[in-house]
Amino acid sequence: MSTDTIVPQTSHVERHGYLFGHPIAHSMSPLLHQTVYDGLGLKWSQFPLDSLDMDLFLRLREDPKFYGASITMPHKLAILKHLDGLTPEGAAVGAVNTMFLREDCSTGKRLYIGTNTDVIGIRDSFYENISDPDACFHRRPGLVIGGGGAARSAVYALRTMMKASKIYLVNRNRSEVKAVIDECTARGYGDSLVDVSTVAQAQQLEGPGAIVACVPNFTPKTEDEKEARKVFECLLGKDHKGAILEMCYHPSPWTEIAEISQRMGWRVIMGTEAMIYQGLEQDKYWTGRGIHEMPVKKCHQVIAAKLSEARL
Repeated sequence: MSTDTIVPQTSHVERHGYLFGHPIAHSMSPLLHQTVYDGLGLKWSQFPLDSLDMDLFLRLREDPKFYGASITMPHKLAILKHLDGLTPEGAAVGAVNTMFLREDCSTGKRLYIGTNTDVIGIRDSFYENISDPDACFHRRPGLVIGGGGAARSAVYALRTMMKASKIYLVNRNRSEVKAVIDECTARGYGDSLVDVSTVAQAQQLEGPGAIVACVPNFTPKTEDEKEARKVFECLLGKDHKGAILEMCYHPSPWTEIAEISQRMGWRVIMGTEAMIYQGLEQDKYWTGRGIHEMPVKKCHQVIAAKLSEARL
């Protein structure tokens, strides 16, 4: 057992899960899920397991009271070989943020299944906040800023769930964009992905309707970063004004990208929306309850209060 990991005490709850990753000190995941369980009258809890020790986690998940886990960086890929199956979303994105349990009907053996609820968090952030998606983003280009795992989830959501006609990729690093295009293509949803690398190219393109920003909050410093920001601003400046989901919400949900977007007439959706809706989707897998049974409004209130507290 790792000497660096504090293993939570779980005996006081009926069932327990973990948030497994590192670092996770600022995560609001346990708070979100506790709000859901309290609202459902369940004596359950999700405990933070701030660790790089995969072997430890694999031992802990054998506990009969374990119901599943949120899997975050750096384990979203490493966990794949320790699973018995994947949902279509988990297989398509190629990264897992959620482990849930099922039972083998013939043997009674516990099965560990992986999924990716980030795609649902992205999808629901738009549909729960935009009253007329046909006018806002359906059958228009989507735009993804970034080149990491969240960008892949965003491409999947835009392509398969949000009726994007094509998807623009804007990023400071061309090799990262190529990796996203290659991987999404290999997994079957990479058609009509466009690497937009220059302002001149952006000027010739139809304006996007839905944007997902998957980068940290920072002021561009290198030439590549400055060019990517100019490309983004060019696309923001098109006549059509849609909605942007700013996935970055720590340490503050109001970022440079959010500020620029609002100033240019775009509807800004906070990244906490994606966090809440992906978490509610996780709880559907873990509890078997529908989202209509969950305290959705209370979850929004609790997360908003926690953010306000953090800014004090």
